[in-house]
Amino acid sequence: MFWKKLREVKLFRTLRFRLAATFLLLLTAVLAIIGLIGTTTLNSVLENQSEDELREQLGALKGWIEFDQDSGGIPFWQIDHEDPEEEAEVAHLEAVYLVTDDHGKLFLPKAPSGPTFERLSDRKTILSELAQMQRTHAPVIKTITGTDKQQYQVISSTMTDTRRGTRWYVAEGRSLENDHAVSRRFQRNFWIVLPLALLACAAVSWWSAGTILNALQSVEKAAQNITGSSLGVQIRKRGADDELDRLIDSFNEMSGRLKASFEQMRQFSTDVSHELRTPLTAIQGQLEVALFTATRKEQLQEAIENALQDVERLSNLVRALLLLSQSESGQLPMKKSVIDVNELLEDLVDQFQIPAEGHNVRLTQSLRDAALCEADRTQLERVITNLLSNAIKYTPAGGWVRAYAEGSGSSVRLVVEDSGVGIPPDHLPHIFDRFYRVPDPNPEKGLGLGLSFVAAIVKAHGGEIHVTSEVGKGSRFEVTLPVGSVRVPAETPVMQS
Repeated sequence: MFWKKLREVKLFRTLRFRLAATFLLLLTAVLAIIGLIGTTTLNSVLENQSEDELREQLGALKGWIEFDQDSGGIPFWQIDHEDPEEEAEVAHLEAVYLVTDDHGKLFLPKAPSGPTFERLSDRKTILSELAQMQRTHAPVIKTITGTDKQQYQVISSTMTDTRRGTRWYVAEGRSLENDHAVSRRFQRNFWIVLPLALLACAAVSWWSAGTILNALQSVEKAAQNITGSSLGVQIRKRGADDELDRLIDSFNEMSGRLKASFEQMRQFSTDVSHELRTPLTAIQGQLEVALFTATRKEQLQEAIENALQDVERLSNLVRALLLLSQSESGQLPMKKSVIDVNELLEDLVDQFQIPAEGHNVRLTQSLRDAALCEADRTQLERVITNLLSNAIKYTPAGGWVRAYAEGSGSSVRLVVEDSGVGIPPDHLPHIFDRFYRVPDPNPEKGLGLGLSFVAAIVKAHGGEIHVTSEVGKGSRFEVTLPVGSVRVPAETPVMQS
């Protein structure tokens, strides 16, 4: 219940808190591991140093011990009591030491005392260690606890009276209190520094997370401020060229696309309302005239025929607008298959021979090798039909229209060119816009949707369309389509480039 309520606190659900807390937890884990490793390493170093010091003390102890041959080889300290340095060194060695014979009988110290004597002088332990050293030929190092509750490290070895050939048990030790004090001081300092370091890192991580998330907050504020009148909101980049700057770039690009789409929709609505107004006004006027002035059956029939013509024009306009909207929004149904564009072009050129002859225009196709590509046959027919229809319509009597298609590596090129009136240079950039029409005295110049529909279909296929034109000399439309996943059979002739 407590944790559930804790999770419901708004602060704990913020991204800033999660980032800072994650960083802090990771840092805590890392510092704890470092502390553990540091403590283990320090203890290992202190232990190695202690063993080295013990070995040195053992060597020094053996150097100061001599055997009195006159009294049966009894060990004794061979020192100059008038030398204070020797006195001090021996006193240091005498702090923890023991010398016995090979049966565990004590000879030094002569006046046993000290917190470690009881543990060091245990006869069973001495005999056991002598047996162990006999097998391993190595000294024995152990840690004992004295009666003062302190720990001592002791090294046990043997030394030999060369004159008599007798073996003696020797033990030398040192207190570990200083080593433990160093270890405790390290741990104490670590646990004092750790919370201070975590507190400082918590403050830095909180500030850093807030700084990083400021860019996200700017994206959030910009998104909240987007309205129909401010779709093109742009966020200033931080100049860090990092993930957040790339997010800002993506947002700015999205904002630009939204603005362009909104402008396109608004322009589309304006154009549609303008184009629909004309036939609707005509229908309304014709029916009103017939209703109020017609006195004969012929007059009513003529008004109805004219209205039906305008209705048909209106229906064609609505159908064209629907197809154009689907193609521009990517919702145009596409049923792609492998098509020989030259074969399709040949069929359509045959179909347009009659209207071409009616305009006294010579329509021809330059025969080429097979031009295969993956495309929607119905939509590609609409492209070719629009281009041929426009070419024939705007070519004066006695002129010509020529079309051909050819394969070119990974693409297919479709060309329709004519000797028509041409397109003025200032109109060329706009001929693929919706409802755009080059000024022309011809009353049947169309709705201005044909080329925009062609461009949308070509774009939906992943292709491109280009036009070159010169007034009085004609125009040339070139459509480039990707071949897609076409695999040309071995027996299919391919044009050599």
